[in-house]
Amino acid sequence: MNSAVFLDRDGVINQALIRENMPFSPRNIDELVILNDVSEAVSLLHRYGFVTVVVTNQPDIARGFMTLDTLLKIHDAISARTSLQYFYSCTHDEDYKCNCRKPKIGLLIDAARDLNLDLSKSFLVGDRWKDIRAGQSAGCQCFFIDNGYSEQQPSPPFHTVASLLEAAIIITGGVKC
Repeated sequence: MNSAVFLDRDGVINQALIRENMPFSPRNIDELVILNDVSEAVSLLHRYGFVTVVVTNQPDIARGFMTLDTLLKIHDAISARTSLQYFYSCTHDEDYKCNCRKPKIGLLIDAARDLNLDLSKSFLVGDRWKDIRAGQSAGCQCFFIDNGYSEQQPSPPFHTVASLLEAAIIITGGVKC
């Protein structure tokens, strides 16, 4: 079985859109801005044999603000710019009560099954309490990027980092590209 690094999308890979100090997803390609050092971080993780998997809540589809086609185009653009290739998305709203919406672990379980991943030897990098809770519940070691949102903070244990690259350096034993 392989080890993975699960990555939240908005606020970790690409810039989240901030409204009233809360993060929102880009709703089209024009709003997509890849964060600095993401490609370097992904390259470093791949060089050390980690499978990188994006796990993201995207309720704007259920809310009618974005189409599935647009979501797939955004993921294709992220893939082209970062070499990320595995994307698992929950497109439900909170009221749907699905098993895939973080903080539940359905996305991680699905990826582990599909990609032959050992969750106990894997990591999760996220910027919201829901990401960290999902990773903890799945048995992953978690890294929290504190972007200063006005919302609930995650519960320990987790490592606080400034970026995906910082998390990647720690995960790979302190080596930078």
